[in-house]
Amino acid sequence: MTWITSLLDNLNYPAIFFLMMLESTVVPVPSELVVSPAAYHAAGGNLNIFLVILFSTLGADLGATINYLAGYYLGRPLIYKFANSKVGHLCLLNQQKVEKSEKYFYNHGMFATITGRLIPGIRHLISIPAGLSKMNYWKFLLYTTIGAGVWHSILAALGWYMHAIVPEDQLHDKLLEYGDYIKWGIIAIVLLGIAYFMVKKLIIKKRAIKD
Repeated sequence: MTWITSLLDNLNYPAIFFLMMLESTVVPVPSELVVSPAAYHAAGGNLNIFLVILFSTLGADLGATINYLAGYYLGRPLIYKFANSKVGHLCLLNQQKVEKSEKYFYNHGMFATITGRLIPGIRHLISIPAGLSKMNYWKFLLYTTIGAGVWHSILAALGWYMHAIVPEDQLHDKLLEYGDYIKWGIIAIVLLGIAYFMVKKLIIKKRAIKD
């Protein structure tokens, strides 16, 4: 998609918003190749780092809302049919991926909308089971905003940091080179965070029982 490449080469706030909207639907636009480079340019004074995060998150909210509405109104059979279609496959989508996001959502409850935004392979699909389950939209939007905001803040911090150590002509290659490390690192952080809150909740519950 040459037009996406053109937008990636000329990042501004509308482009960031639009690309992150696509990334939150079913179009395969890697957010680390949008937000981190935008933050890299912000560190150079060409953009504002806070506006980069804001427009990224607003775009993600809109894209997630599109997926939510698709799940809410179309239902599982049509969603699966699209996932298994040629267009769905062009978007790197299949029924197994949708089922995986559903399983994650139902196993972790509504807060999966927050944590799911941080997990590759789940992030852009977690809105569909939220719609399928008729989750309250405003809760969905709040959790999506929190999750997307955290994810984009991490990517922005990475891009800002790389400005000091990576020449611009090497940025894209470095992001691709370390992409898997970044993803697994974030997954580890998310899992540690979930474990922390689960243990904390368990301790509070035990104390309440003793009292």
